[in-house]
Amino acid sequence: MDQMNRRTSLKTLAAVGATGALGGLHGLAAAQAPLTIGVIYVGPRDDYGYNQAHAQAAAEVKKMPGIKVVEEENVPETAAVQKSMTGMIAQDGAKLLFPTSFGYFDPHLLALAAKYPDVRFSHCGGMWTEGKHPKNAGSFFGYIDEAQFLNGVVAGHLSKSGKIAFVAAKPIPQVLRNINAFTLGARSVKPGITCSVIFTGDWSMAVKEAEATNSLADQGCDVFTMHVDGPKVIVETAAKRGKMVCGYHASQAKLAPQAYLTGAEWNWITAYKTIIDAARTGKPHPNFLRGGMKEGFVKMSAYGPAVTDTAKKQADETKAKMIAGQFDIWKGPLKDNKGKEVIAAGQVHKQTDLTLEGMNYLVEGVQGSF
Repeated sequence: MDQMNRRTSLKTLAAVGATGALGGLHGLAAAQAPLTIGVIYVGPRDDYGYNQAHAQAAAEVKKMPGIKVVEEENVPETAAVQKSMTGMIAQDGAKLLFPTSFGYFDPHLLALAAKYPDVRFSHCGGMWTEGKHPKNAGSFFGYIDEAQFLNGVVAGHLSKSGKIAFVAAKPIPQVLRNINAFTLGARSVKPGITCSVIFTGDWSMAVKEAEATNSLADQGCDVFTMHVDGPKVIVETAAKRGKMVCGYHASQAKLAPQAYLTGAEWNWITAYKTIIDAARTGKPHPNFLRGGMKEGFVKMSAYGPAVTDTAKKQADETKAKMIAGQFDIWKGPLKDNKGKEVIAAGQVHKQTDLTLEGMNYLVEGVQGSF
């Protein structure tokens, strides 16, 4: 039905296109016609997670003058996404596309970007490379590891067993970075704390997510976080087991009000606005866009009732230092969980260091492998 509604909106779009005024903010040329933007989700828009976070940004974009948004959900990371993007371009007249899932980038987005040089493609999480990828393609992402570090700080204060848990989808660099940041945050409170991780193998696998959560609860873990597309199953399963939860992607507080401590949330509208503004004003397409707490790309969920004042104090102070540029997560000496030194003493990797985008290890304190 969503697909039908999207397609049948074309006549309406054509009829009102000439009236899409931009309030004069972006110049006469930009005001002559509305900009049609396509947003593609790998799962449902109401998944309490990754897709919902993007859908929330899309909802904000819809409020912007001179913008038309078309959306499609539940599009797999296969040639199906090429068909979706082609349809948005050919039938809806989309000039800017946000294919939001990791697996959309290569080869699917890259193939369409080469085919449609006058269309801009902005992918979430991919590694756009100068000289290798088309100029009308780009990637954006946020330093969500900052928020996961803060999740870890709170988890470190609230854990009684000294064992925390991470349910993860795939061991790609962004996921490993979050596992490591969560662990380092907790160990900044209690140096001996451990984080047990289980990889489910895919972004959305409800049965395996429930199994992993129960397994980790059986092992004595008492604070959970995750990196899967829809955290709902993990949050609800952990709460039923009497465990505490730090959320991810969007707020899951309403799913487990008493068990929810805080969460690492995306604020995608910040990146979306930057990319959209460039498209409307004719500026170069932002090919590699990143930001953290300071830039407003990521944020924290409100604290739940179980969070102590001491935990809030340390998390808030650390967050303030991050925003002020006075705090570094990735600094030496740091070893992986096999004993190998991965960052030497005295060495610091700033968030903009591309080395972090290729992270391929789990830090000391993480129990698990990939």
